[in-house]
Formats: sequence, C-alpha cells, structure tokens
Amino acid sequence: MEIIEKVAYLKGLAEGMELDTGKKEGKLLAAIIDLLEDIALEIEDIEDEQAELSDGLDAVSDDLEDVEDLVFEDWDEDDEDEYEEDELDEDEDCYATTCPTCEETIYFDESILDEGEVICPNCGEKLEFDMSSLEEESEEGSDEE
Repeated sequence: MEIIEKVAYLKGLAEGMELDTGKKEGKLLAAIIDLLEDIALEIEDIEDEQAELSDGLDAVSDDLEDVEDLVFEDWDEDDEDEYEEDELDEDEDCYATTCPTCEETIYFDESILDEGEVICPNCGEKLEFDMSSLEEESEEGSDEE
C-alpha cells in the first residue's frame, strides 16, 4: 500500500470514528492527518521527479555511449597494449609497484626514486621508501661474491 493510500485510510478511520474537530484532541488529530496527506503528496511528487531524472540520465548515458563509439571506433585493446609497451620500451629505467590500498599498479621512473616517495594517482596513498637501505643491501650482496 502506498503512503497516500495509508493516509487516506487514516482519514477514513477518523471520519468513521466521528472525531469532534471542535475539541482540542479532534483538531490535533485532524491537523496531523492533513499534514500526513501533504507529506505523502510531496513524496509522490519527488518520486515522480526522480523517475523523470533517471530516465533523462539514461538517455544522456546512451548518447554518451554513441559519442564514445564514434570517437574511439578505431581504438581497440590491441592498440592500447601496443601503446603501453612502446611507452615502457622508451623509458628503460621504469619501475612499477602496487598500491597496498587500492591495488592499482603505479609506474614511475628513476627521478621519483630520488624523492623517496610515490603518490598513488588513483587513491592518493603516499608510498615511502628508503633507497639508502636498498643500496646498502646491493653493496653487501656484491661484496660477498
């Protein structure tokens, strides 16, 4: 049962009980029922407007999909993979890590290593590392050989 129907039921009950709207209690109950009716009508209007907006948003989404199809019709996943491989080949000193928060792969070059931190472009997580400890470990490993 819809809210407006429930309010109509309450209104019918009040009329069936023959509430005396001349007394304080009767006036109060009548005012509450009228207020409930107004609220129920407002909710119906909001639901109608929301449904209308949803339909409009669906239409915009469909139109955007058509535009994307036109713009990217020659672009496919194979092209994307080739582009990423070309980009990585050009930068010989490219490094990658995975963000512990969002699990996004982060690519960075040697200049970022000097700074000692990487900020995830996806979630903004700050990943810090100490290059001096890595250098010491690599030196120790080469001394042992």
